[in-house]
Amino acid sequence: MTTPEAEQPHAPRPEARLEQAVRAAEQALIEYEIAVETFRVEVENFSRLHEQRLGPLYLRLEELDAEIAEATAARTGDPEDVRRAEEARANVLPIPGVEELMHGWMDGHGLHPEAAAMLTDQAVRPPERVRPSEEARKLYRDLARKAHPDLAQEEDERTRREEFLTRVNAAYARGDEALLTELAEEWAAGPVPPERRPSPAEELYARLEWLSQRKELLNLVARELEDGAIAGMLRLAPDDPDALLEEIAGKLRADITRREEELAALLARD
Repeated sequence: MTTPEAEQPHAPRPEARLEQAVRAAEQALIEYEIAVETFRVEVENFSRLHEQRLGPLYLRLEELDAEIAEATAARTGDPEDVRRAEEARANVLPIPGVEELMHGWMDGHGLHPEAAAMLTDQAVRPPERVRPSEEARKLYRDLARKAHPDLAQEEDERTRREEFLTRVNAAYARGDEALLTELAEEWAAGPVPPERRPSPAEELYARLEWLSQRKELLNLVARELEDGAIAGMLRLAPDDPDALLEEIAGKLRADITRREEELAALLARD
């Protein structure tokens, strides 16, 4: 004979469904944050490669434009040609506050050998590849899920997770697979976070509101990344962005050749 208690299932707590919704929203936000951060690193790394490979070519084109304009102004003496030459030269002169952007490409004697070689067909050491490997991506996503601060209930545990993820993000940005592996081992050996305790309904509602606001902020970040020129280039060749850079470099080299021929023709008339 069964007892009445055995016949009737326990009634769910009133806030049980709300807790479930909050946890689902938290996990969705974590996944979204990981996706946005992964995309951000990809864009920043491609931007760095873009500057490394194409920066010297653009610089050479600007210098040739200035020399062509100056040679033309010297021949004609026309005030408008002189003005154009001054503007072209101003585009080449260093801009205060951005000299550091050319660090690694130029010194007091001009272009470094690696940068100069990129303007010709000479062999050159390729730029450091900083795009994270598939294994690094996998390690990063796994660590970001496990150590995300939003999974912490206590403030001390949240702080510990935030500090740990700062190190994870730095390793991922460098594409350091070995360090990410070490961090994964460190996390696995670290303290086990306490079980999540049920929260009052008021706190759950506040949590949902915060999650919604955080998602909107991430939407803005993602939209800004997607609207950028570098992201647009990545969309043109998502599977082989390096080939796209090489194609653009080839066109720039052809432009350089044409301008050098134009400049030589101008100087030959003198």
